[in-house]
Amino acid sequence: MLTTKTEQLKRVLKPVHLWAIAVGLVISGEYFGWNLGWGVSGTIGFLIATLVITIMYITFIFSYTELTTSIPHAGGAFAYAYRAMGPFGGLIAGYATLVDFLFATPAIAFALGAYLNFLWPVVPVIQSALFFNVVFIFINYLGVKESAAFSVFITILAVAELLLFMGIVTPHFKMSNYLSHPMPFGWAGVFAALPFAVWFYLAIEGVAMVAEEVEEPKRNIPKGYISGLATLVFLALGVMILTGGITDWRKLSITSDPLPEAIRYALGNGNSLTRIFAGIGLFGLIASFHGTILASSRQVFAMARSGYMPRFLSAVNHRFKTPHWALIAGGVISFIALYTGTTGEVVEISVMGAVLMYMMSMISLFILRKKEPKLERPFVAPVYPVFPAIALIISTITLFAMVYFYFMLSVYFFAGLVVVMVVFMLMGKHKVKITDDVLLEKAQVMINS
Repeated sequence: MLTTKTEQLKRVLKPVHLWAIAVGLVISGEYFGWNLGWGVSGTIGFLIATLVITIMYITFIFSYTELTTSIPHAGGAFAYAYRAMGPFGGLIAGYATLVDFLFATPAIAFALGAYLNFLWPVVPVIQSALFFNVVFIFINYLGVKESAAFSVFITILAVAELLLFMGIVTPHFKMSNYLSHPMPFGWAGVFAALPFAVWFYLAIEGVAMVAEEVEEPKRNIPKGYISGLATLVFLALGVMILTGGITDWRKLSITSDPLPEAIRYALGNGNSLTRIFAGIGLFGLIASFHGTILASSRQVFAMARSGYMPRFLSAVNHRFKTPHWALIAGGVISFIALYTGTTGEVVEISVMGAVLMYMMSMISLFILRKKEPKLERPFVAPVYPVFPAIALIISTITLFAMVYFYFMLSVYFFAGLVVVMVVFMLMGKHKVKITDDVLLEKAQVMINS
């Protein structure tokens, strides 16, 4: 039933699949989580934070695409950091990426449960979140092409719903509401809001996790990233600004379902559109939930294949060509997080992992430019070194802001990294050279295959 180490994942994904995976991974960020940023910064403070983070993601994605197309490995940042900085660099980037995706999944599951509870109060939040975990692990198990086809379908519905939302609330937008208490916490609030702004775009880098399953990666990966990012920037700014002008934004800064609440304030409790929108609001959450399960399983698979995690997690099902044990392992982590944290805490931990991973990726890009100048780069980061430098600076500032404002969570995050590094050294993994396909000198073969 299981493949050998040399059997590869299937190359079946096209640009439309990559667009759907990129947007689908992220689009739940437009549905919930970001509104918590209003509570620490106000509307204008959060707008400033979002514009800064938008610049970070634009420069990051254009830079990250160079790495993704040069080294199309399922490990993503783990593979790039290993190639640039060796075992410890790979370990740090791999840990950060695992935290990013493994904790994004239960955060979205919380929101799914909250939306169902909004529709049917008798449905418990945690139990429905666990149910969605089981269902979508099974969908991902059935195969990446089938999984990607579902991503296209559900992502189109989610984008259409956000466009519908903007159309419904635009006539009710009042600038006086949006500009009320614009920066109640001053510039400190802008820094505190940075992690919630990251939530608008977090996980778009997950497209790298399916790089080994993309047809013609040198041409198709840039198309998927760039079209996906353009879609997300438009949706993020539109949803955030319009929602802030519907009512007193402070009422929406503490809820897990801000968009249905905004429609309720705009149209009234008795309007049937309120409940209809909450129902179809599940599309966006399902799209991201599905995508984060896909991406996190590929990260677990890649690290296990390289010996950084138990080898059995790299097993690929013979029939469906999917890493089934990696999918199950991600589900176990999600179950634990659902029972031990709140939505805000899980979001913040996930963002810490993402931001550290962005830093490691940009450092890897700089090192590889010097270390391997002859490496084939089908897509070259524009305005080098300005773009990767901007992404690195903003992500570093964001991480320091998170350590300052969310100190205890950062202690847990970095304590976990220290434990992982100690275990890594005690097992002697830092002395073992990874030679599995596409991570080191075989990268070019995979690009051109």
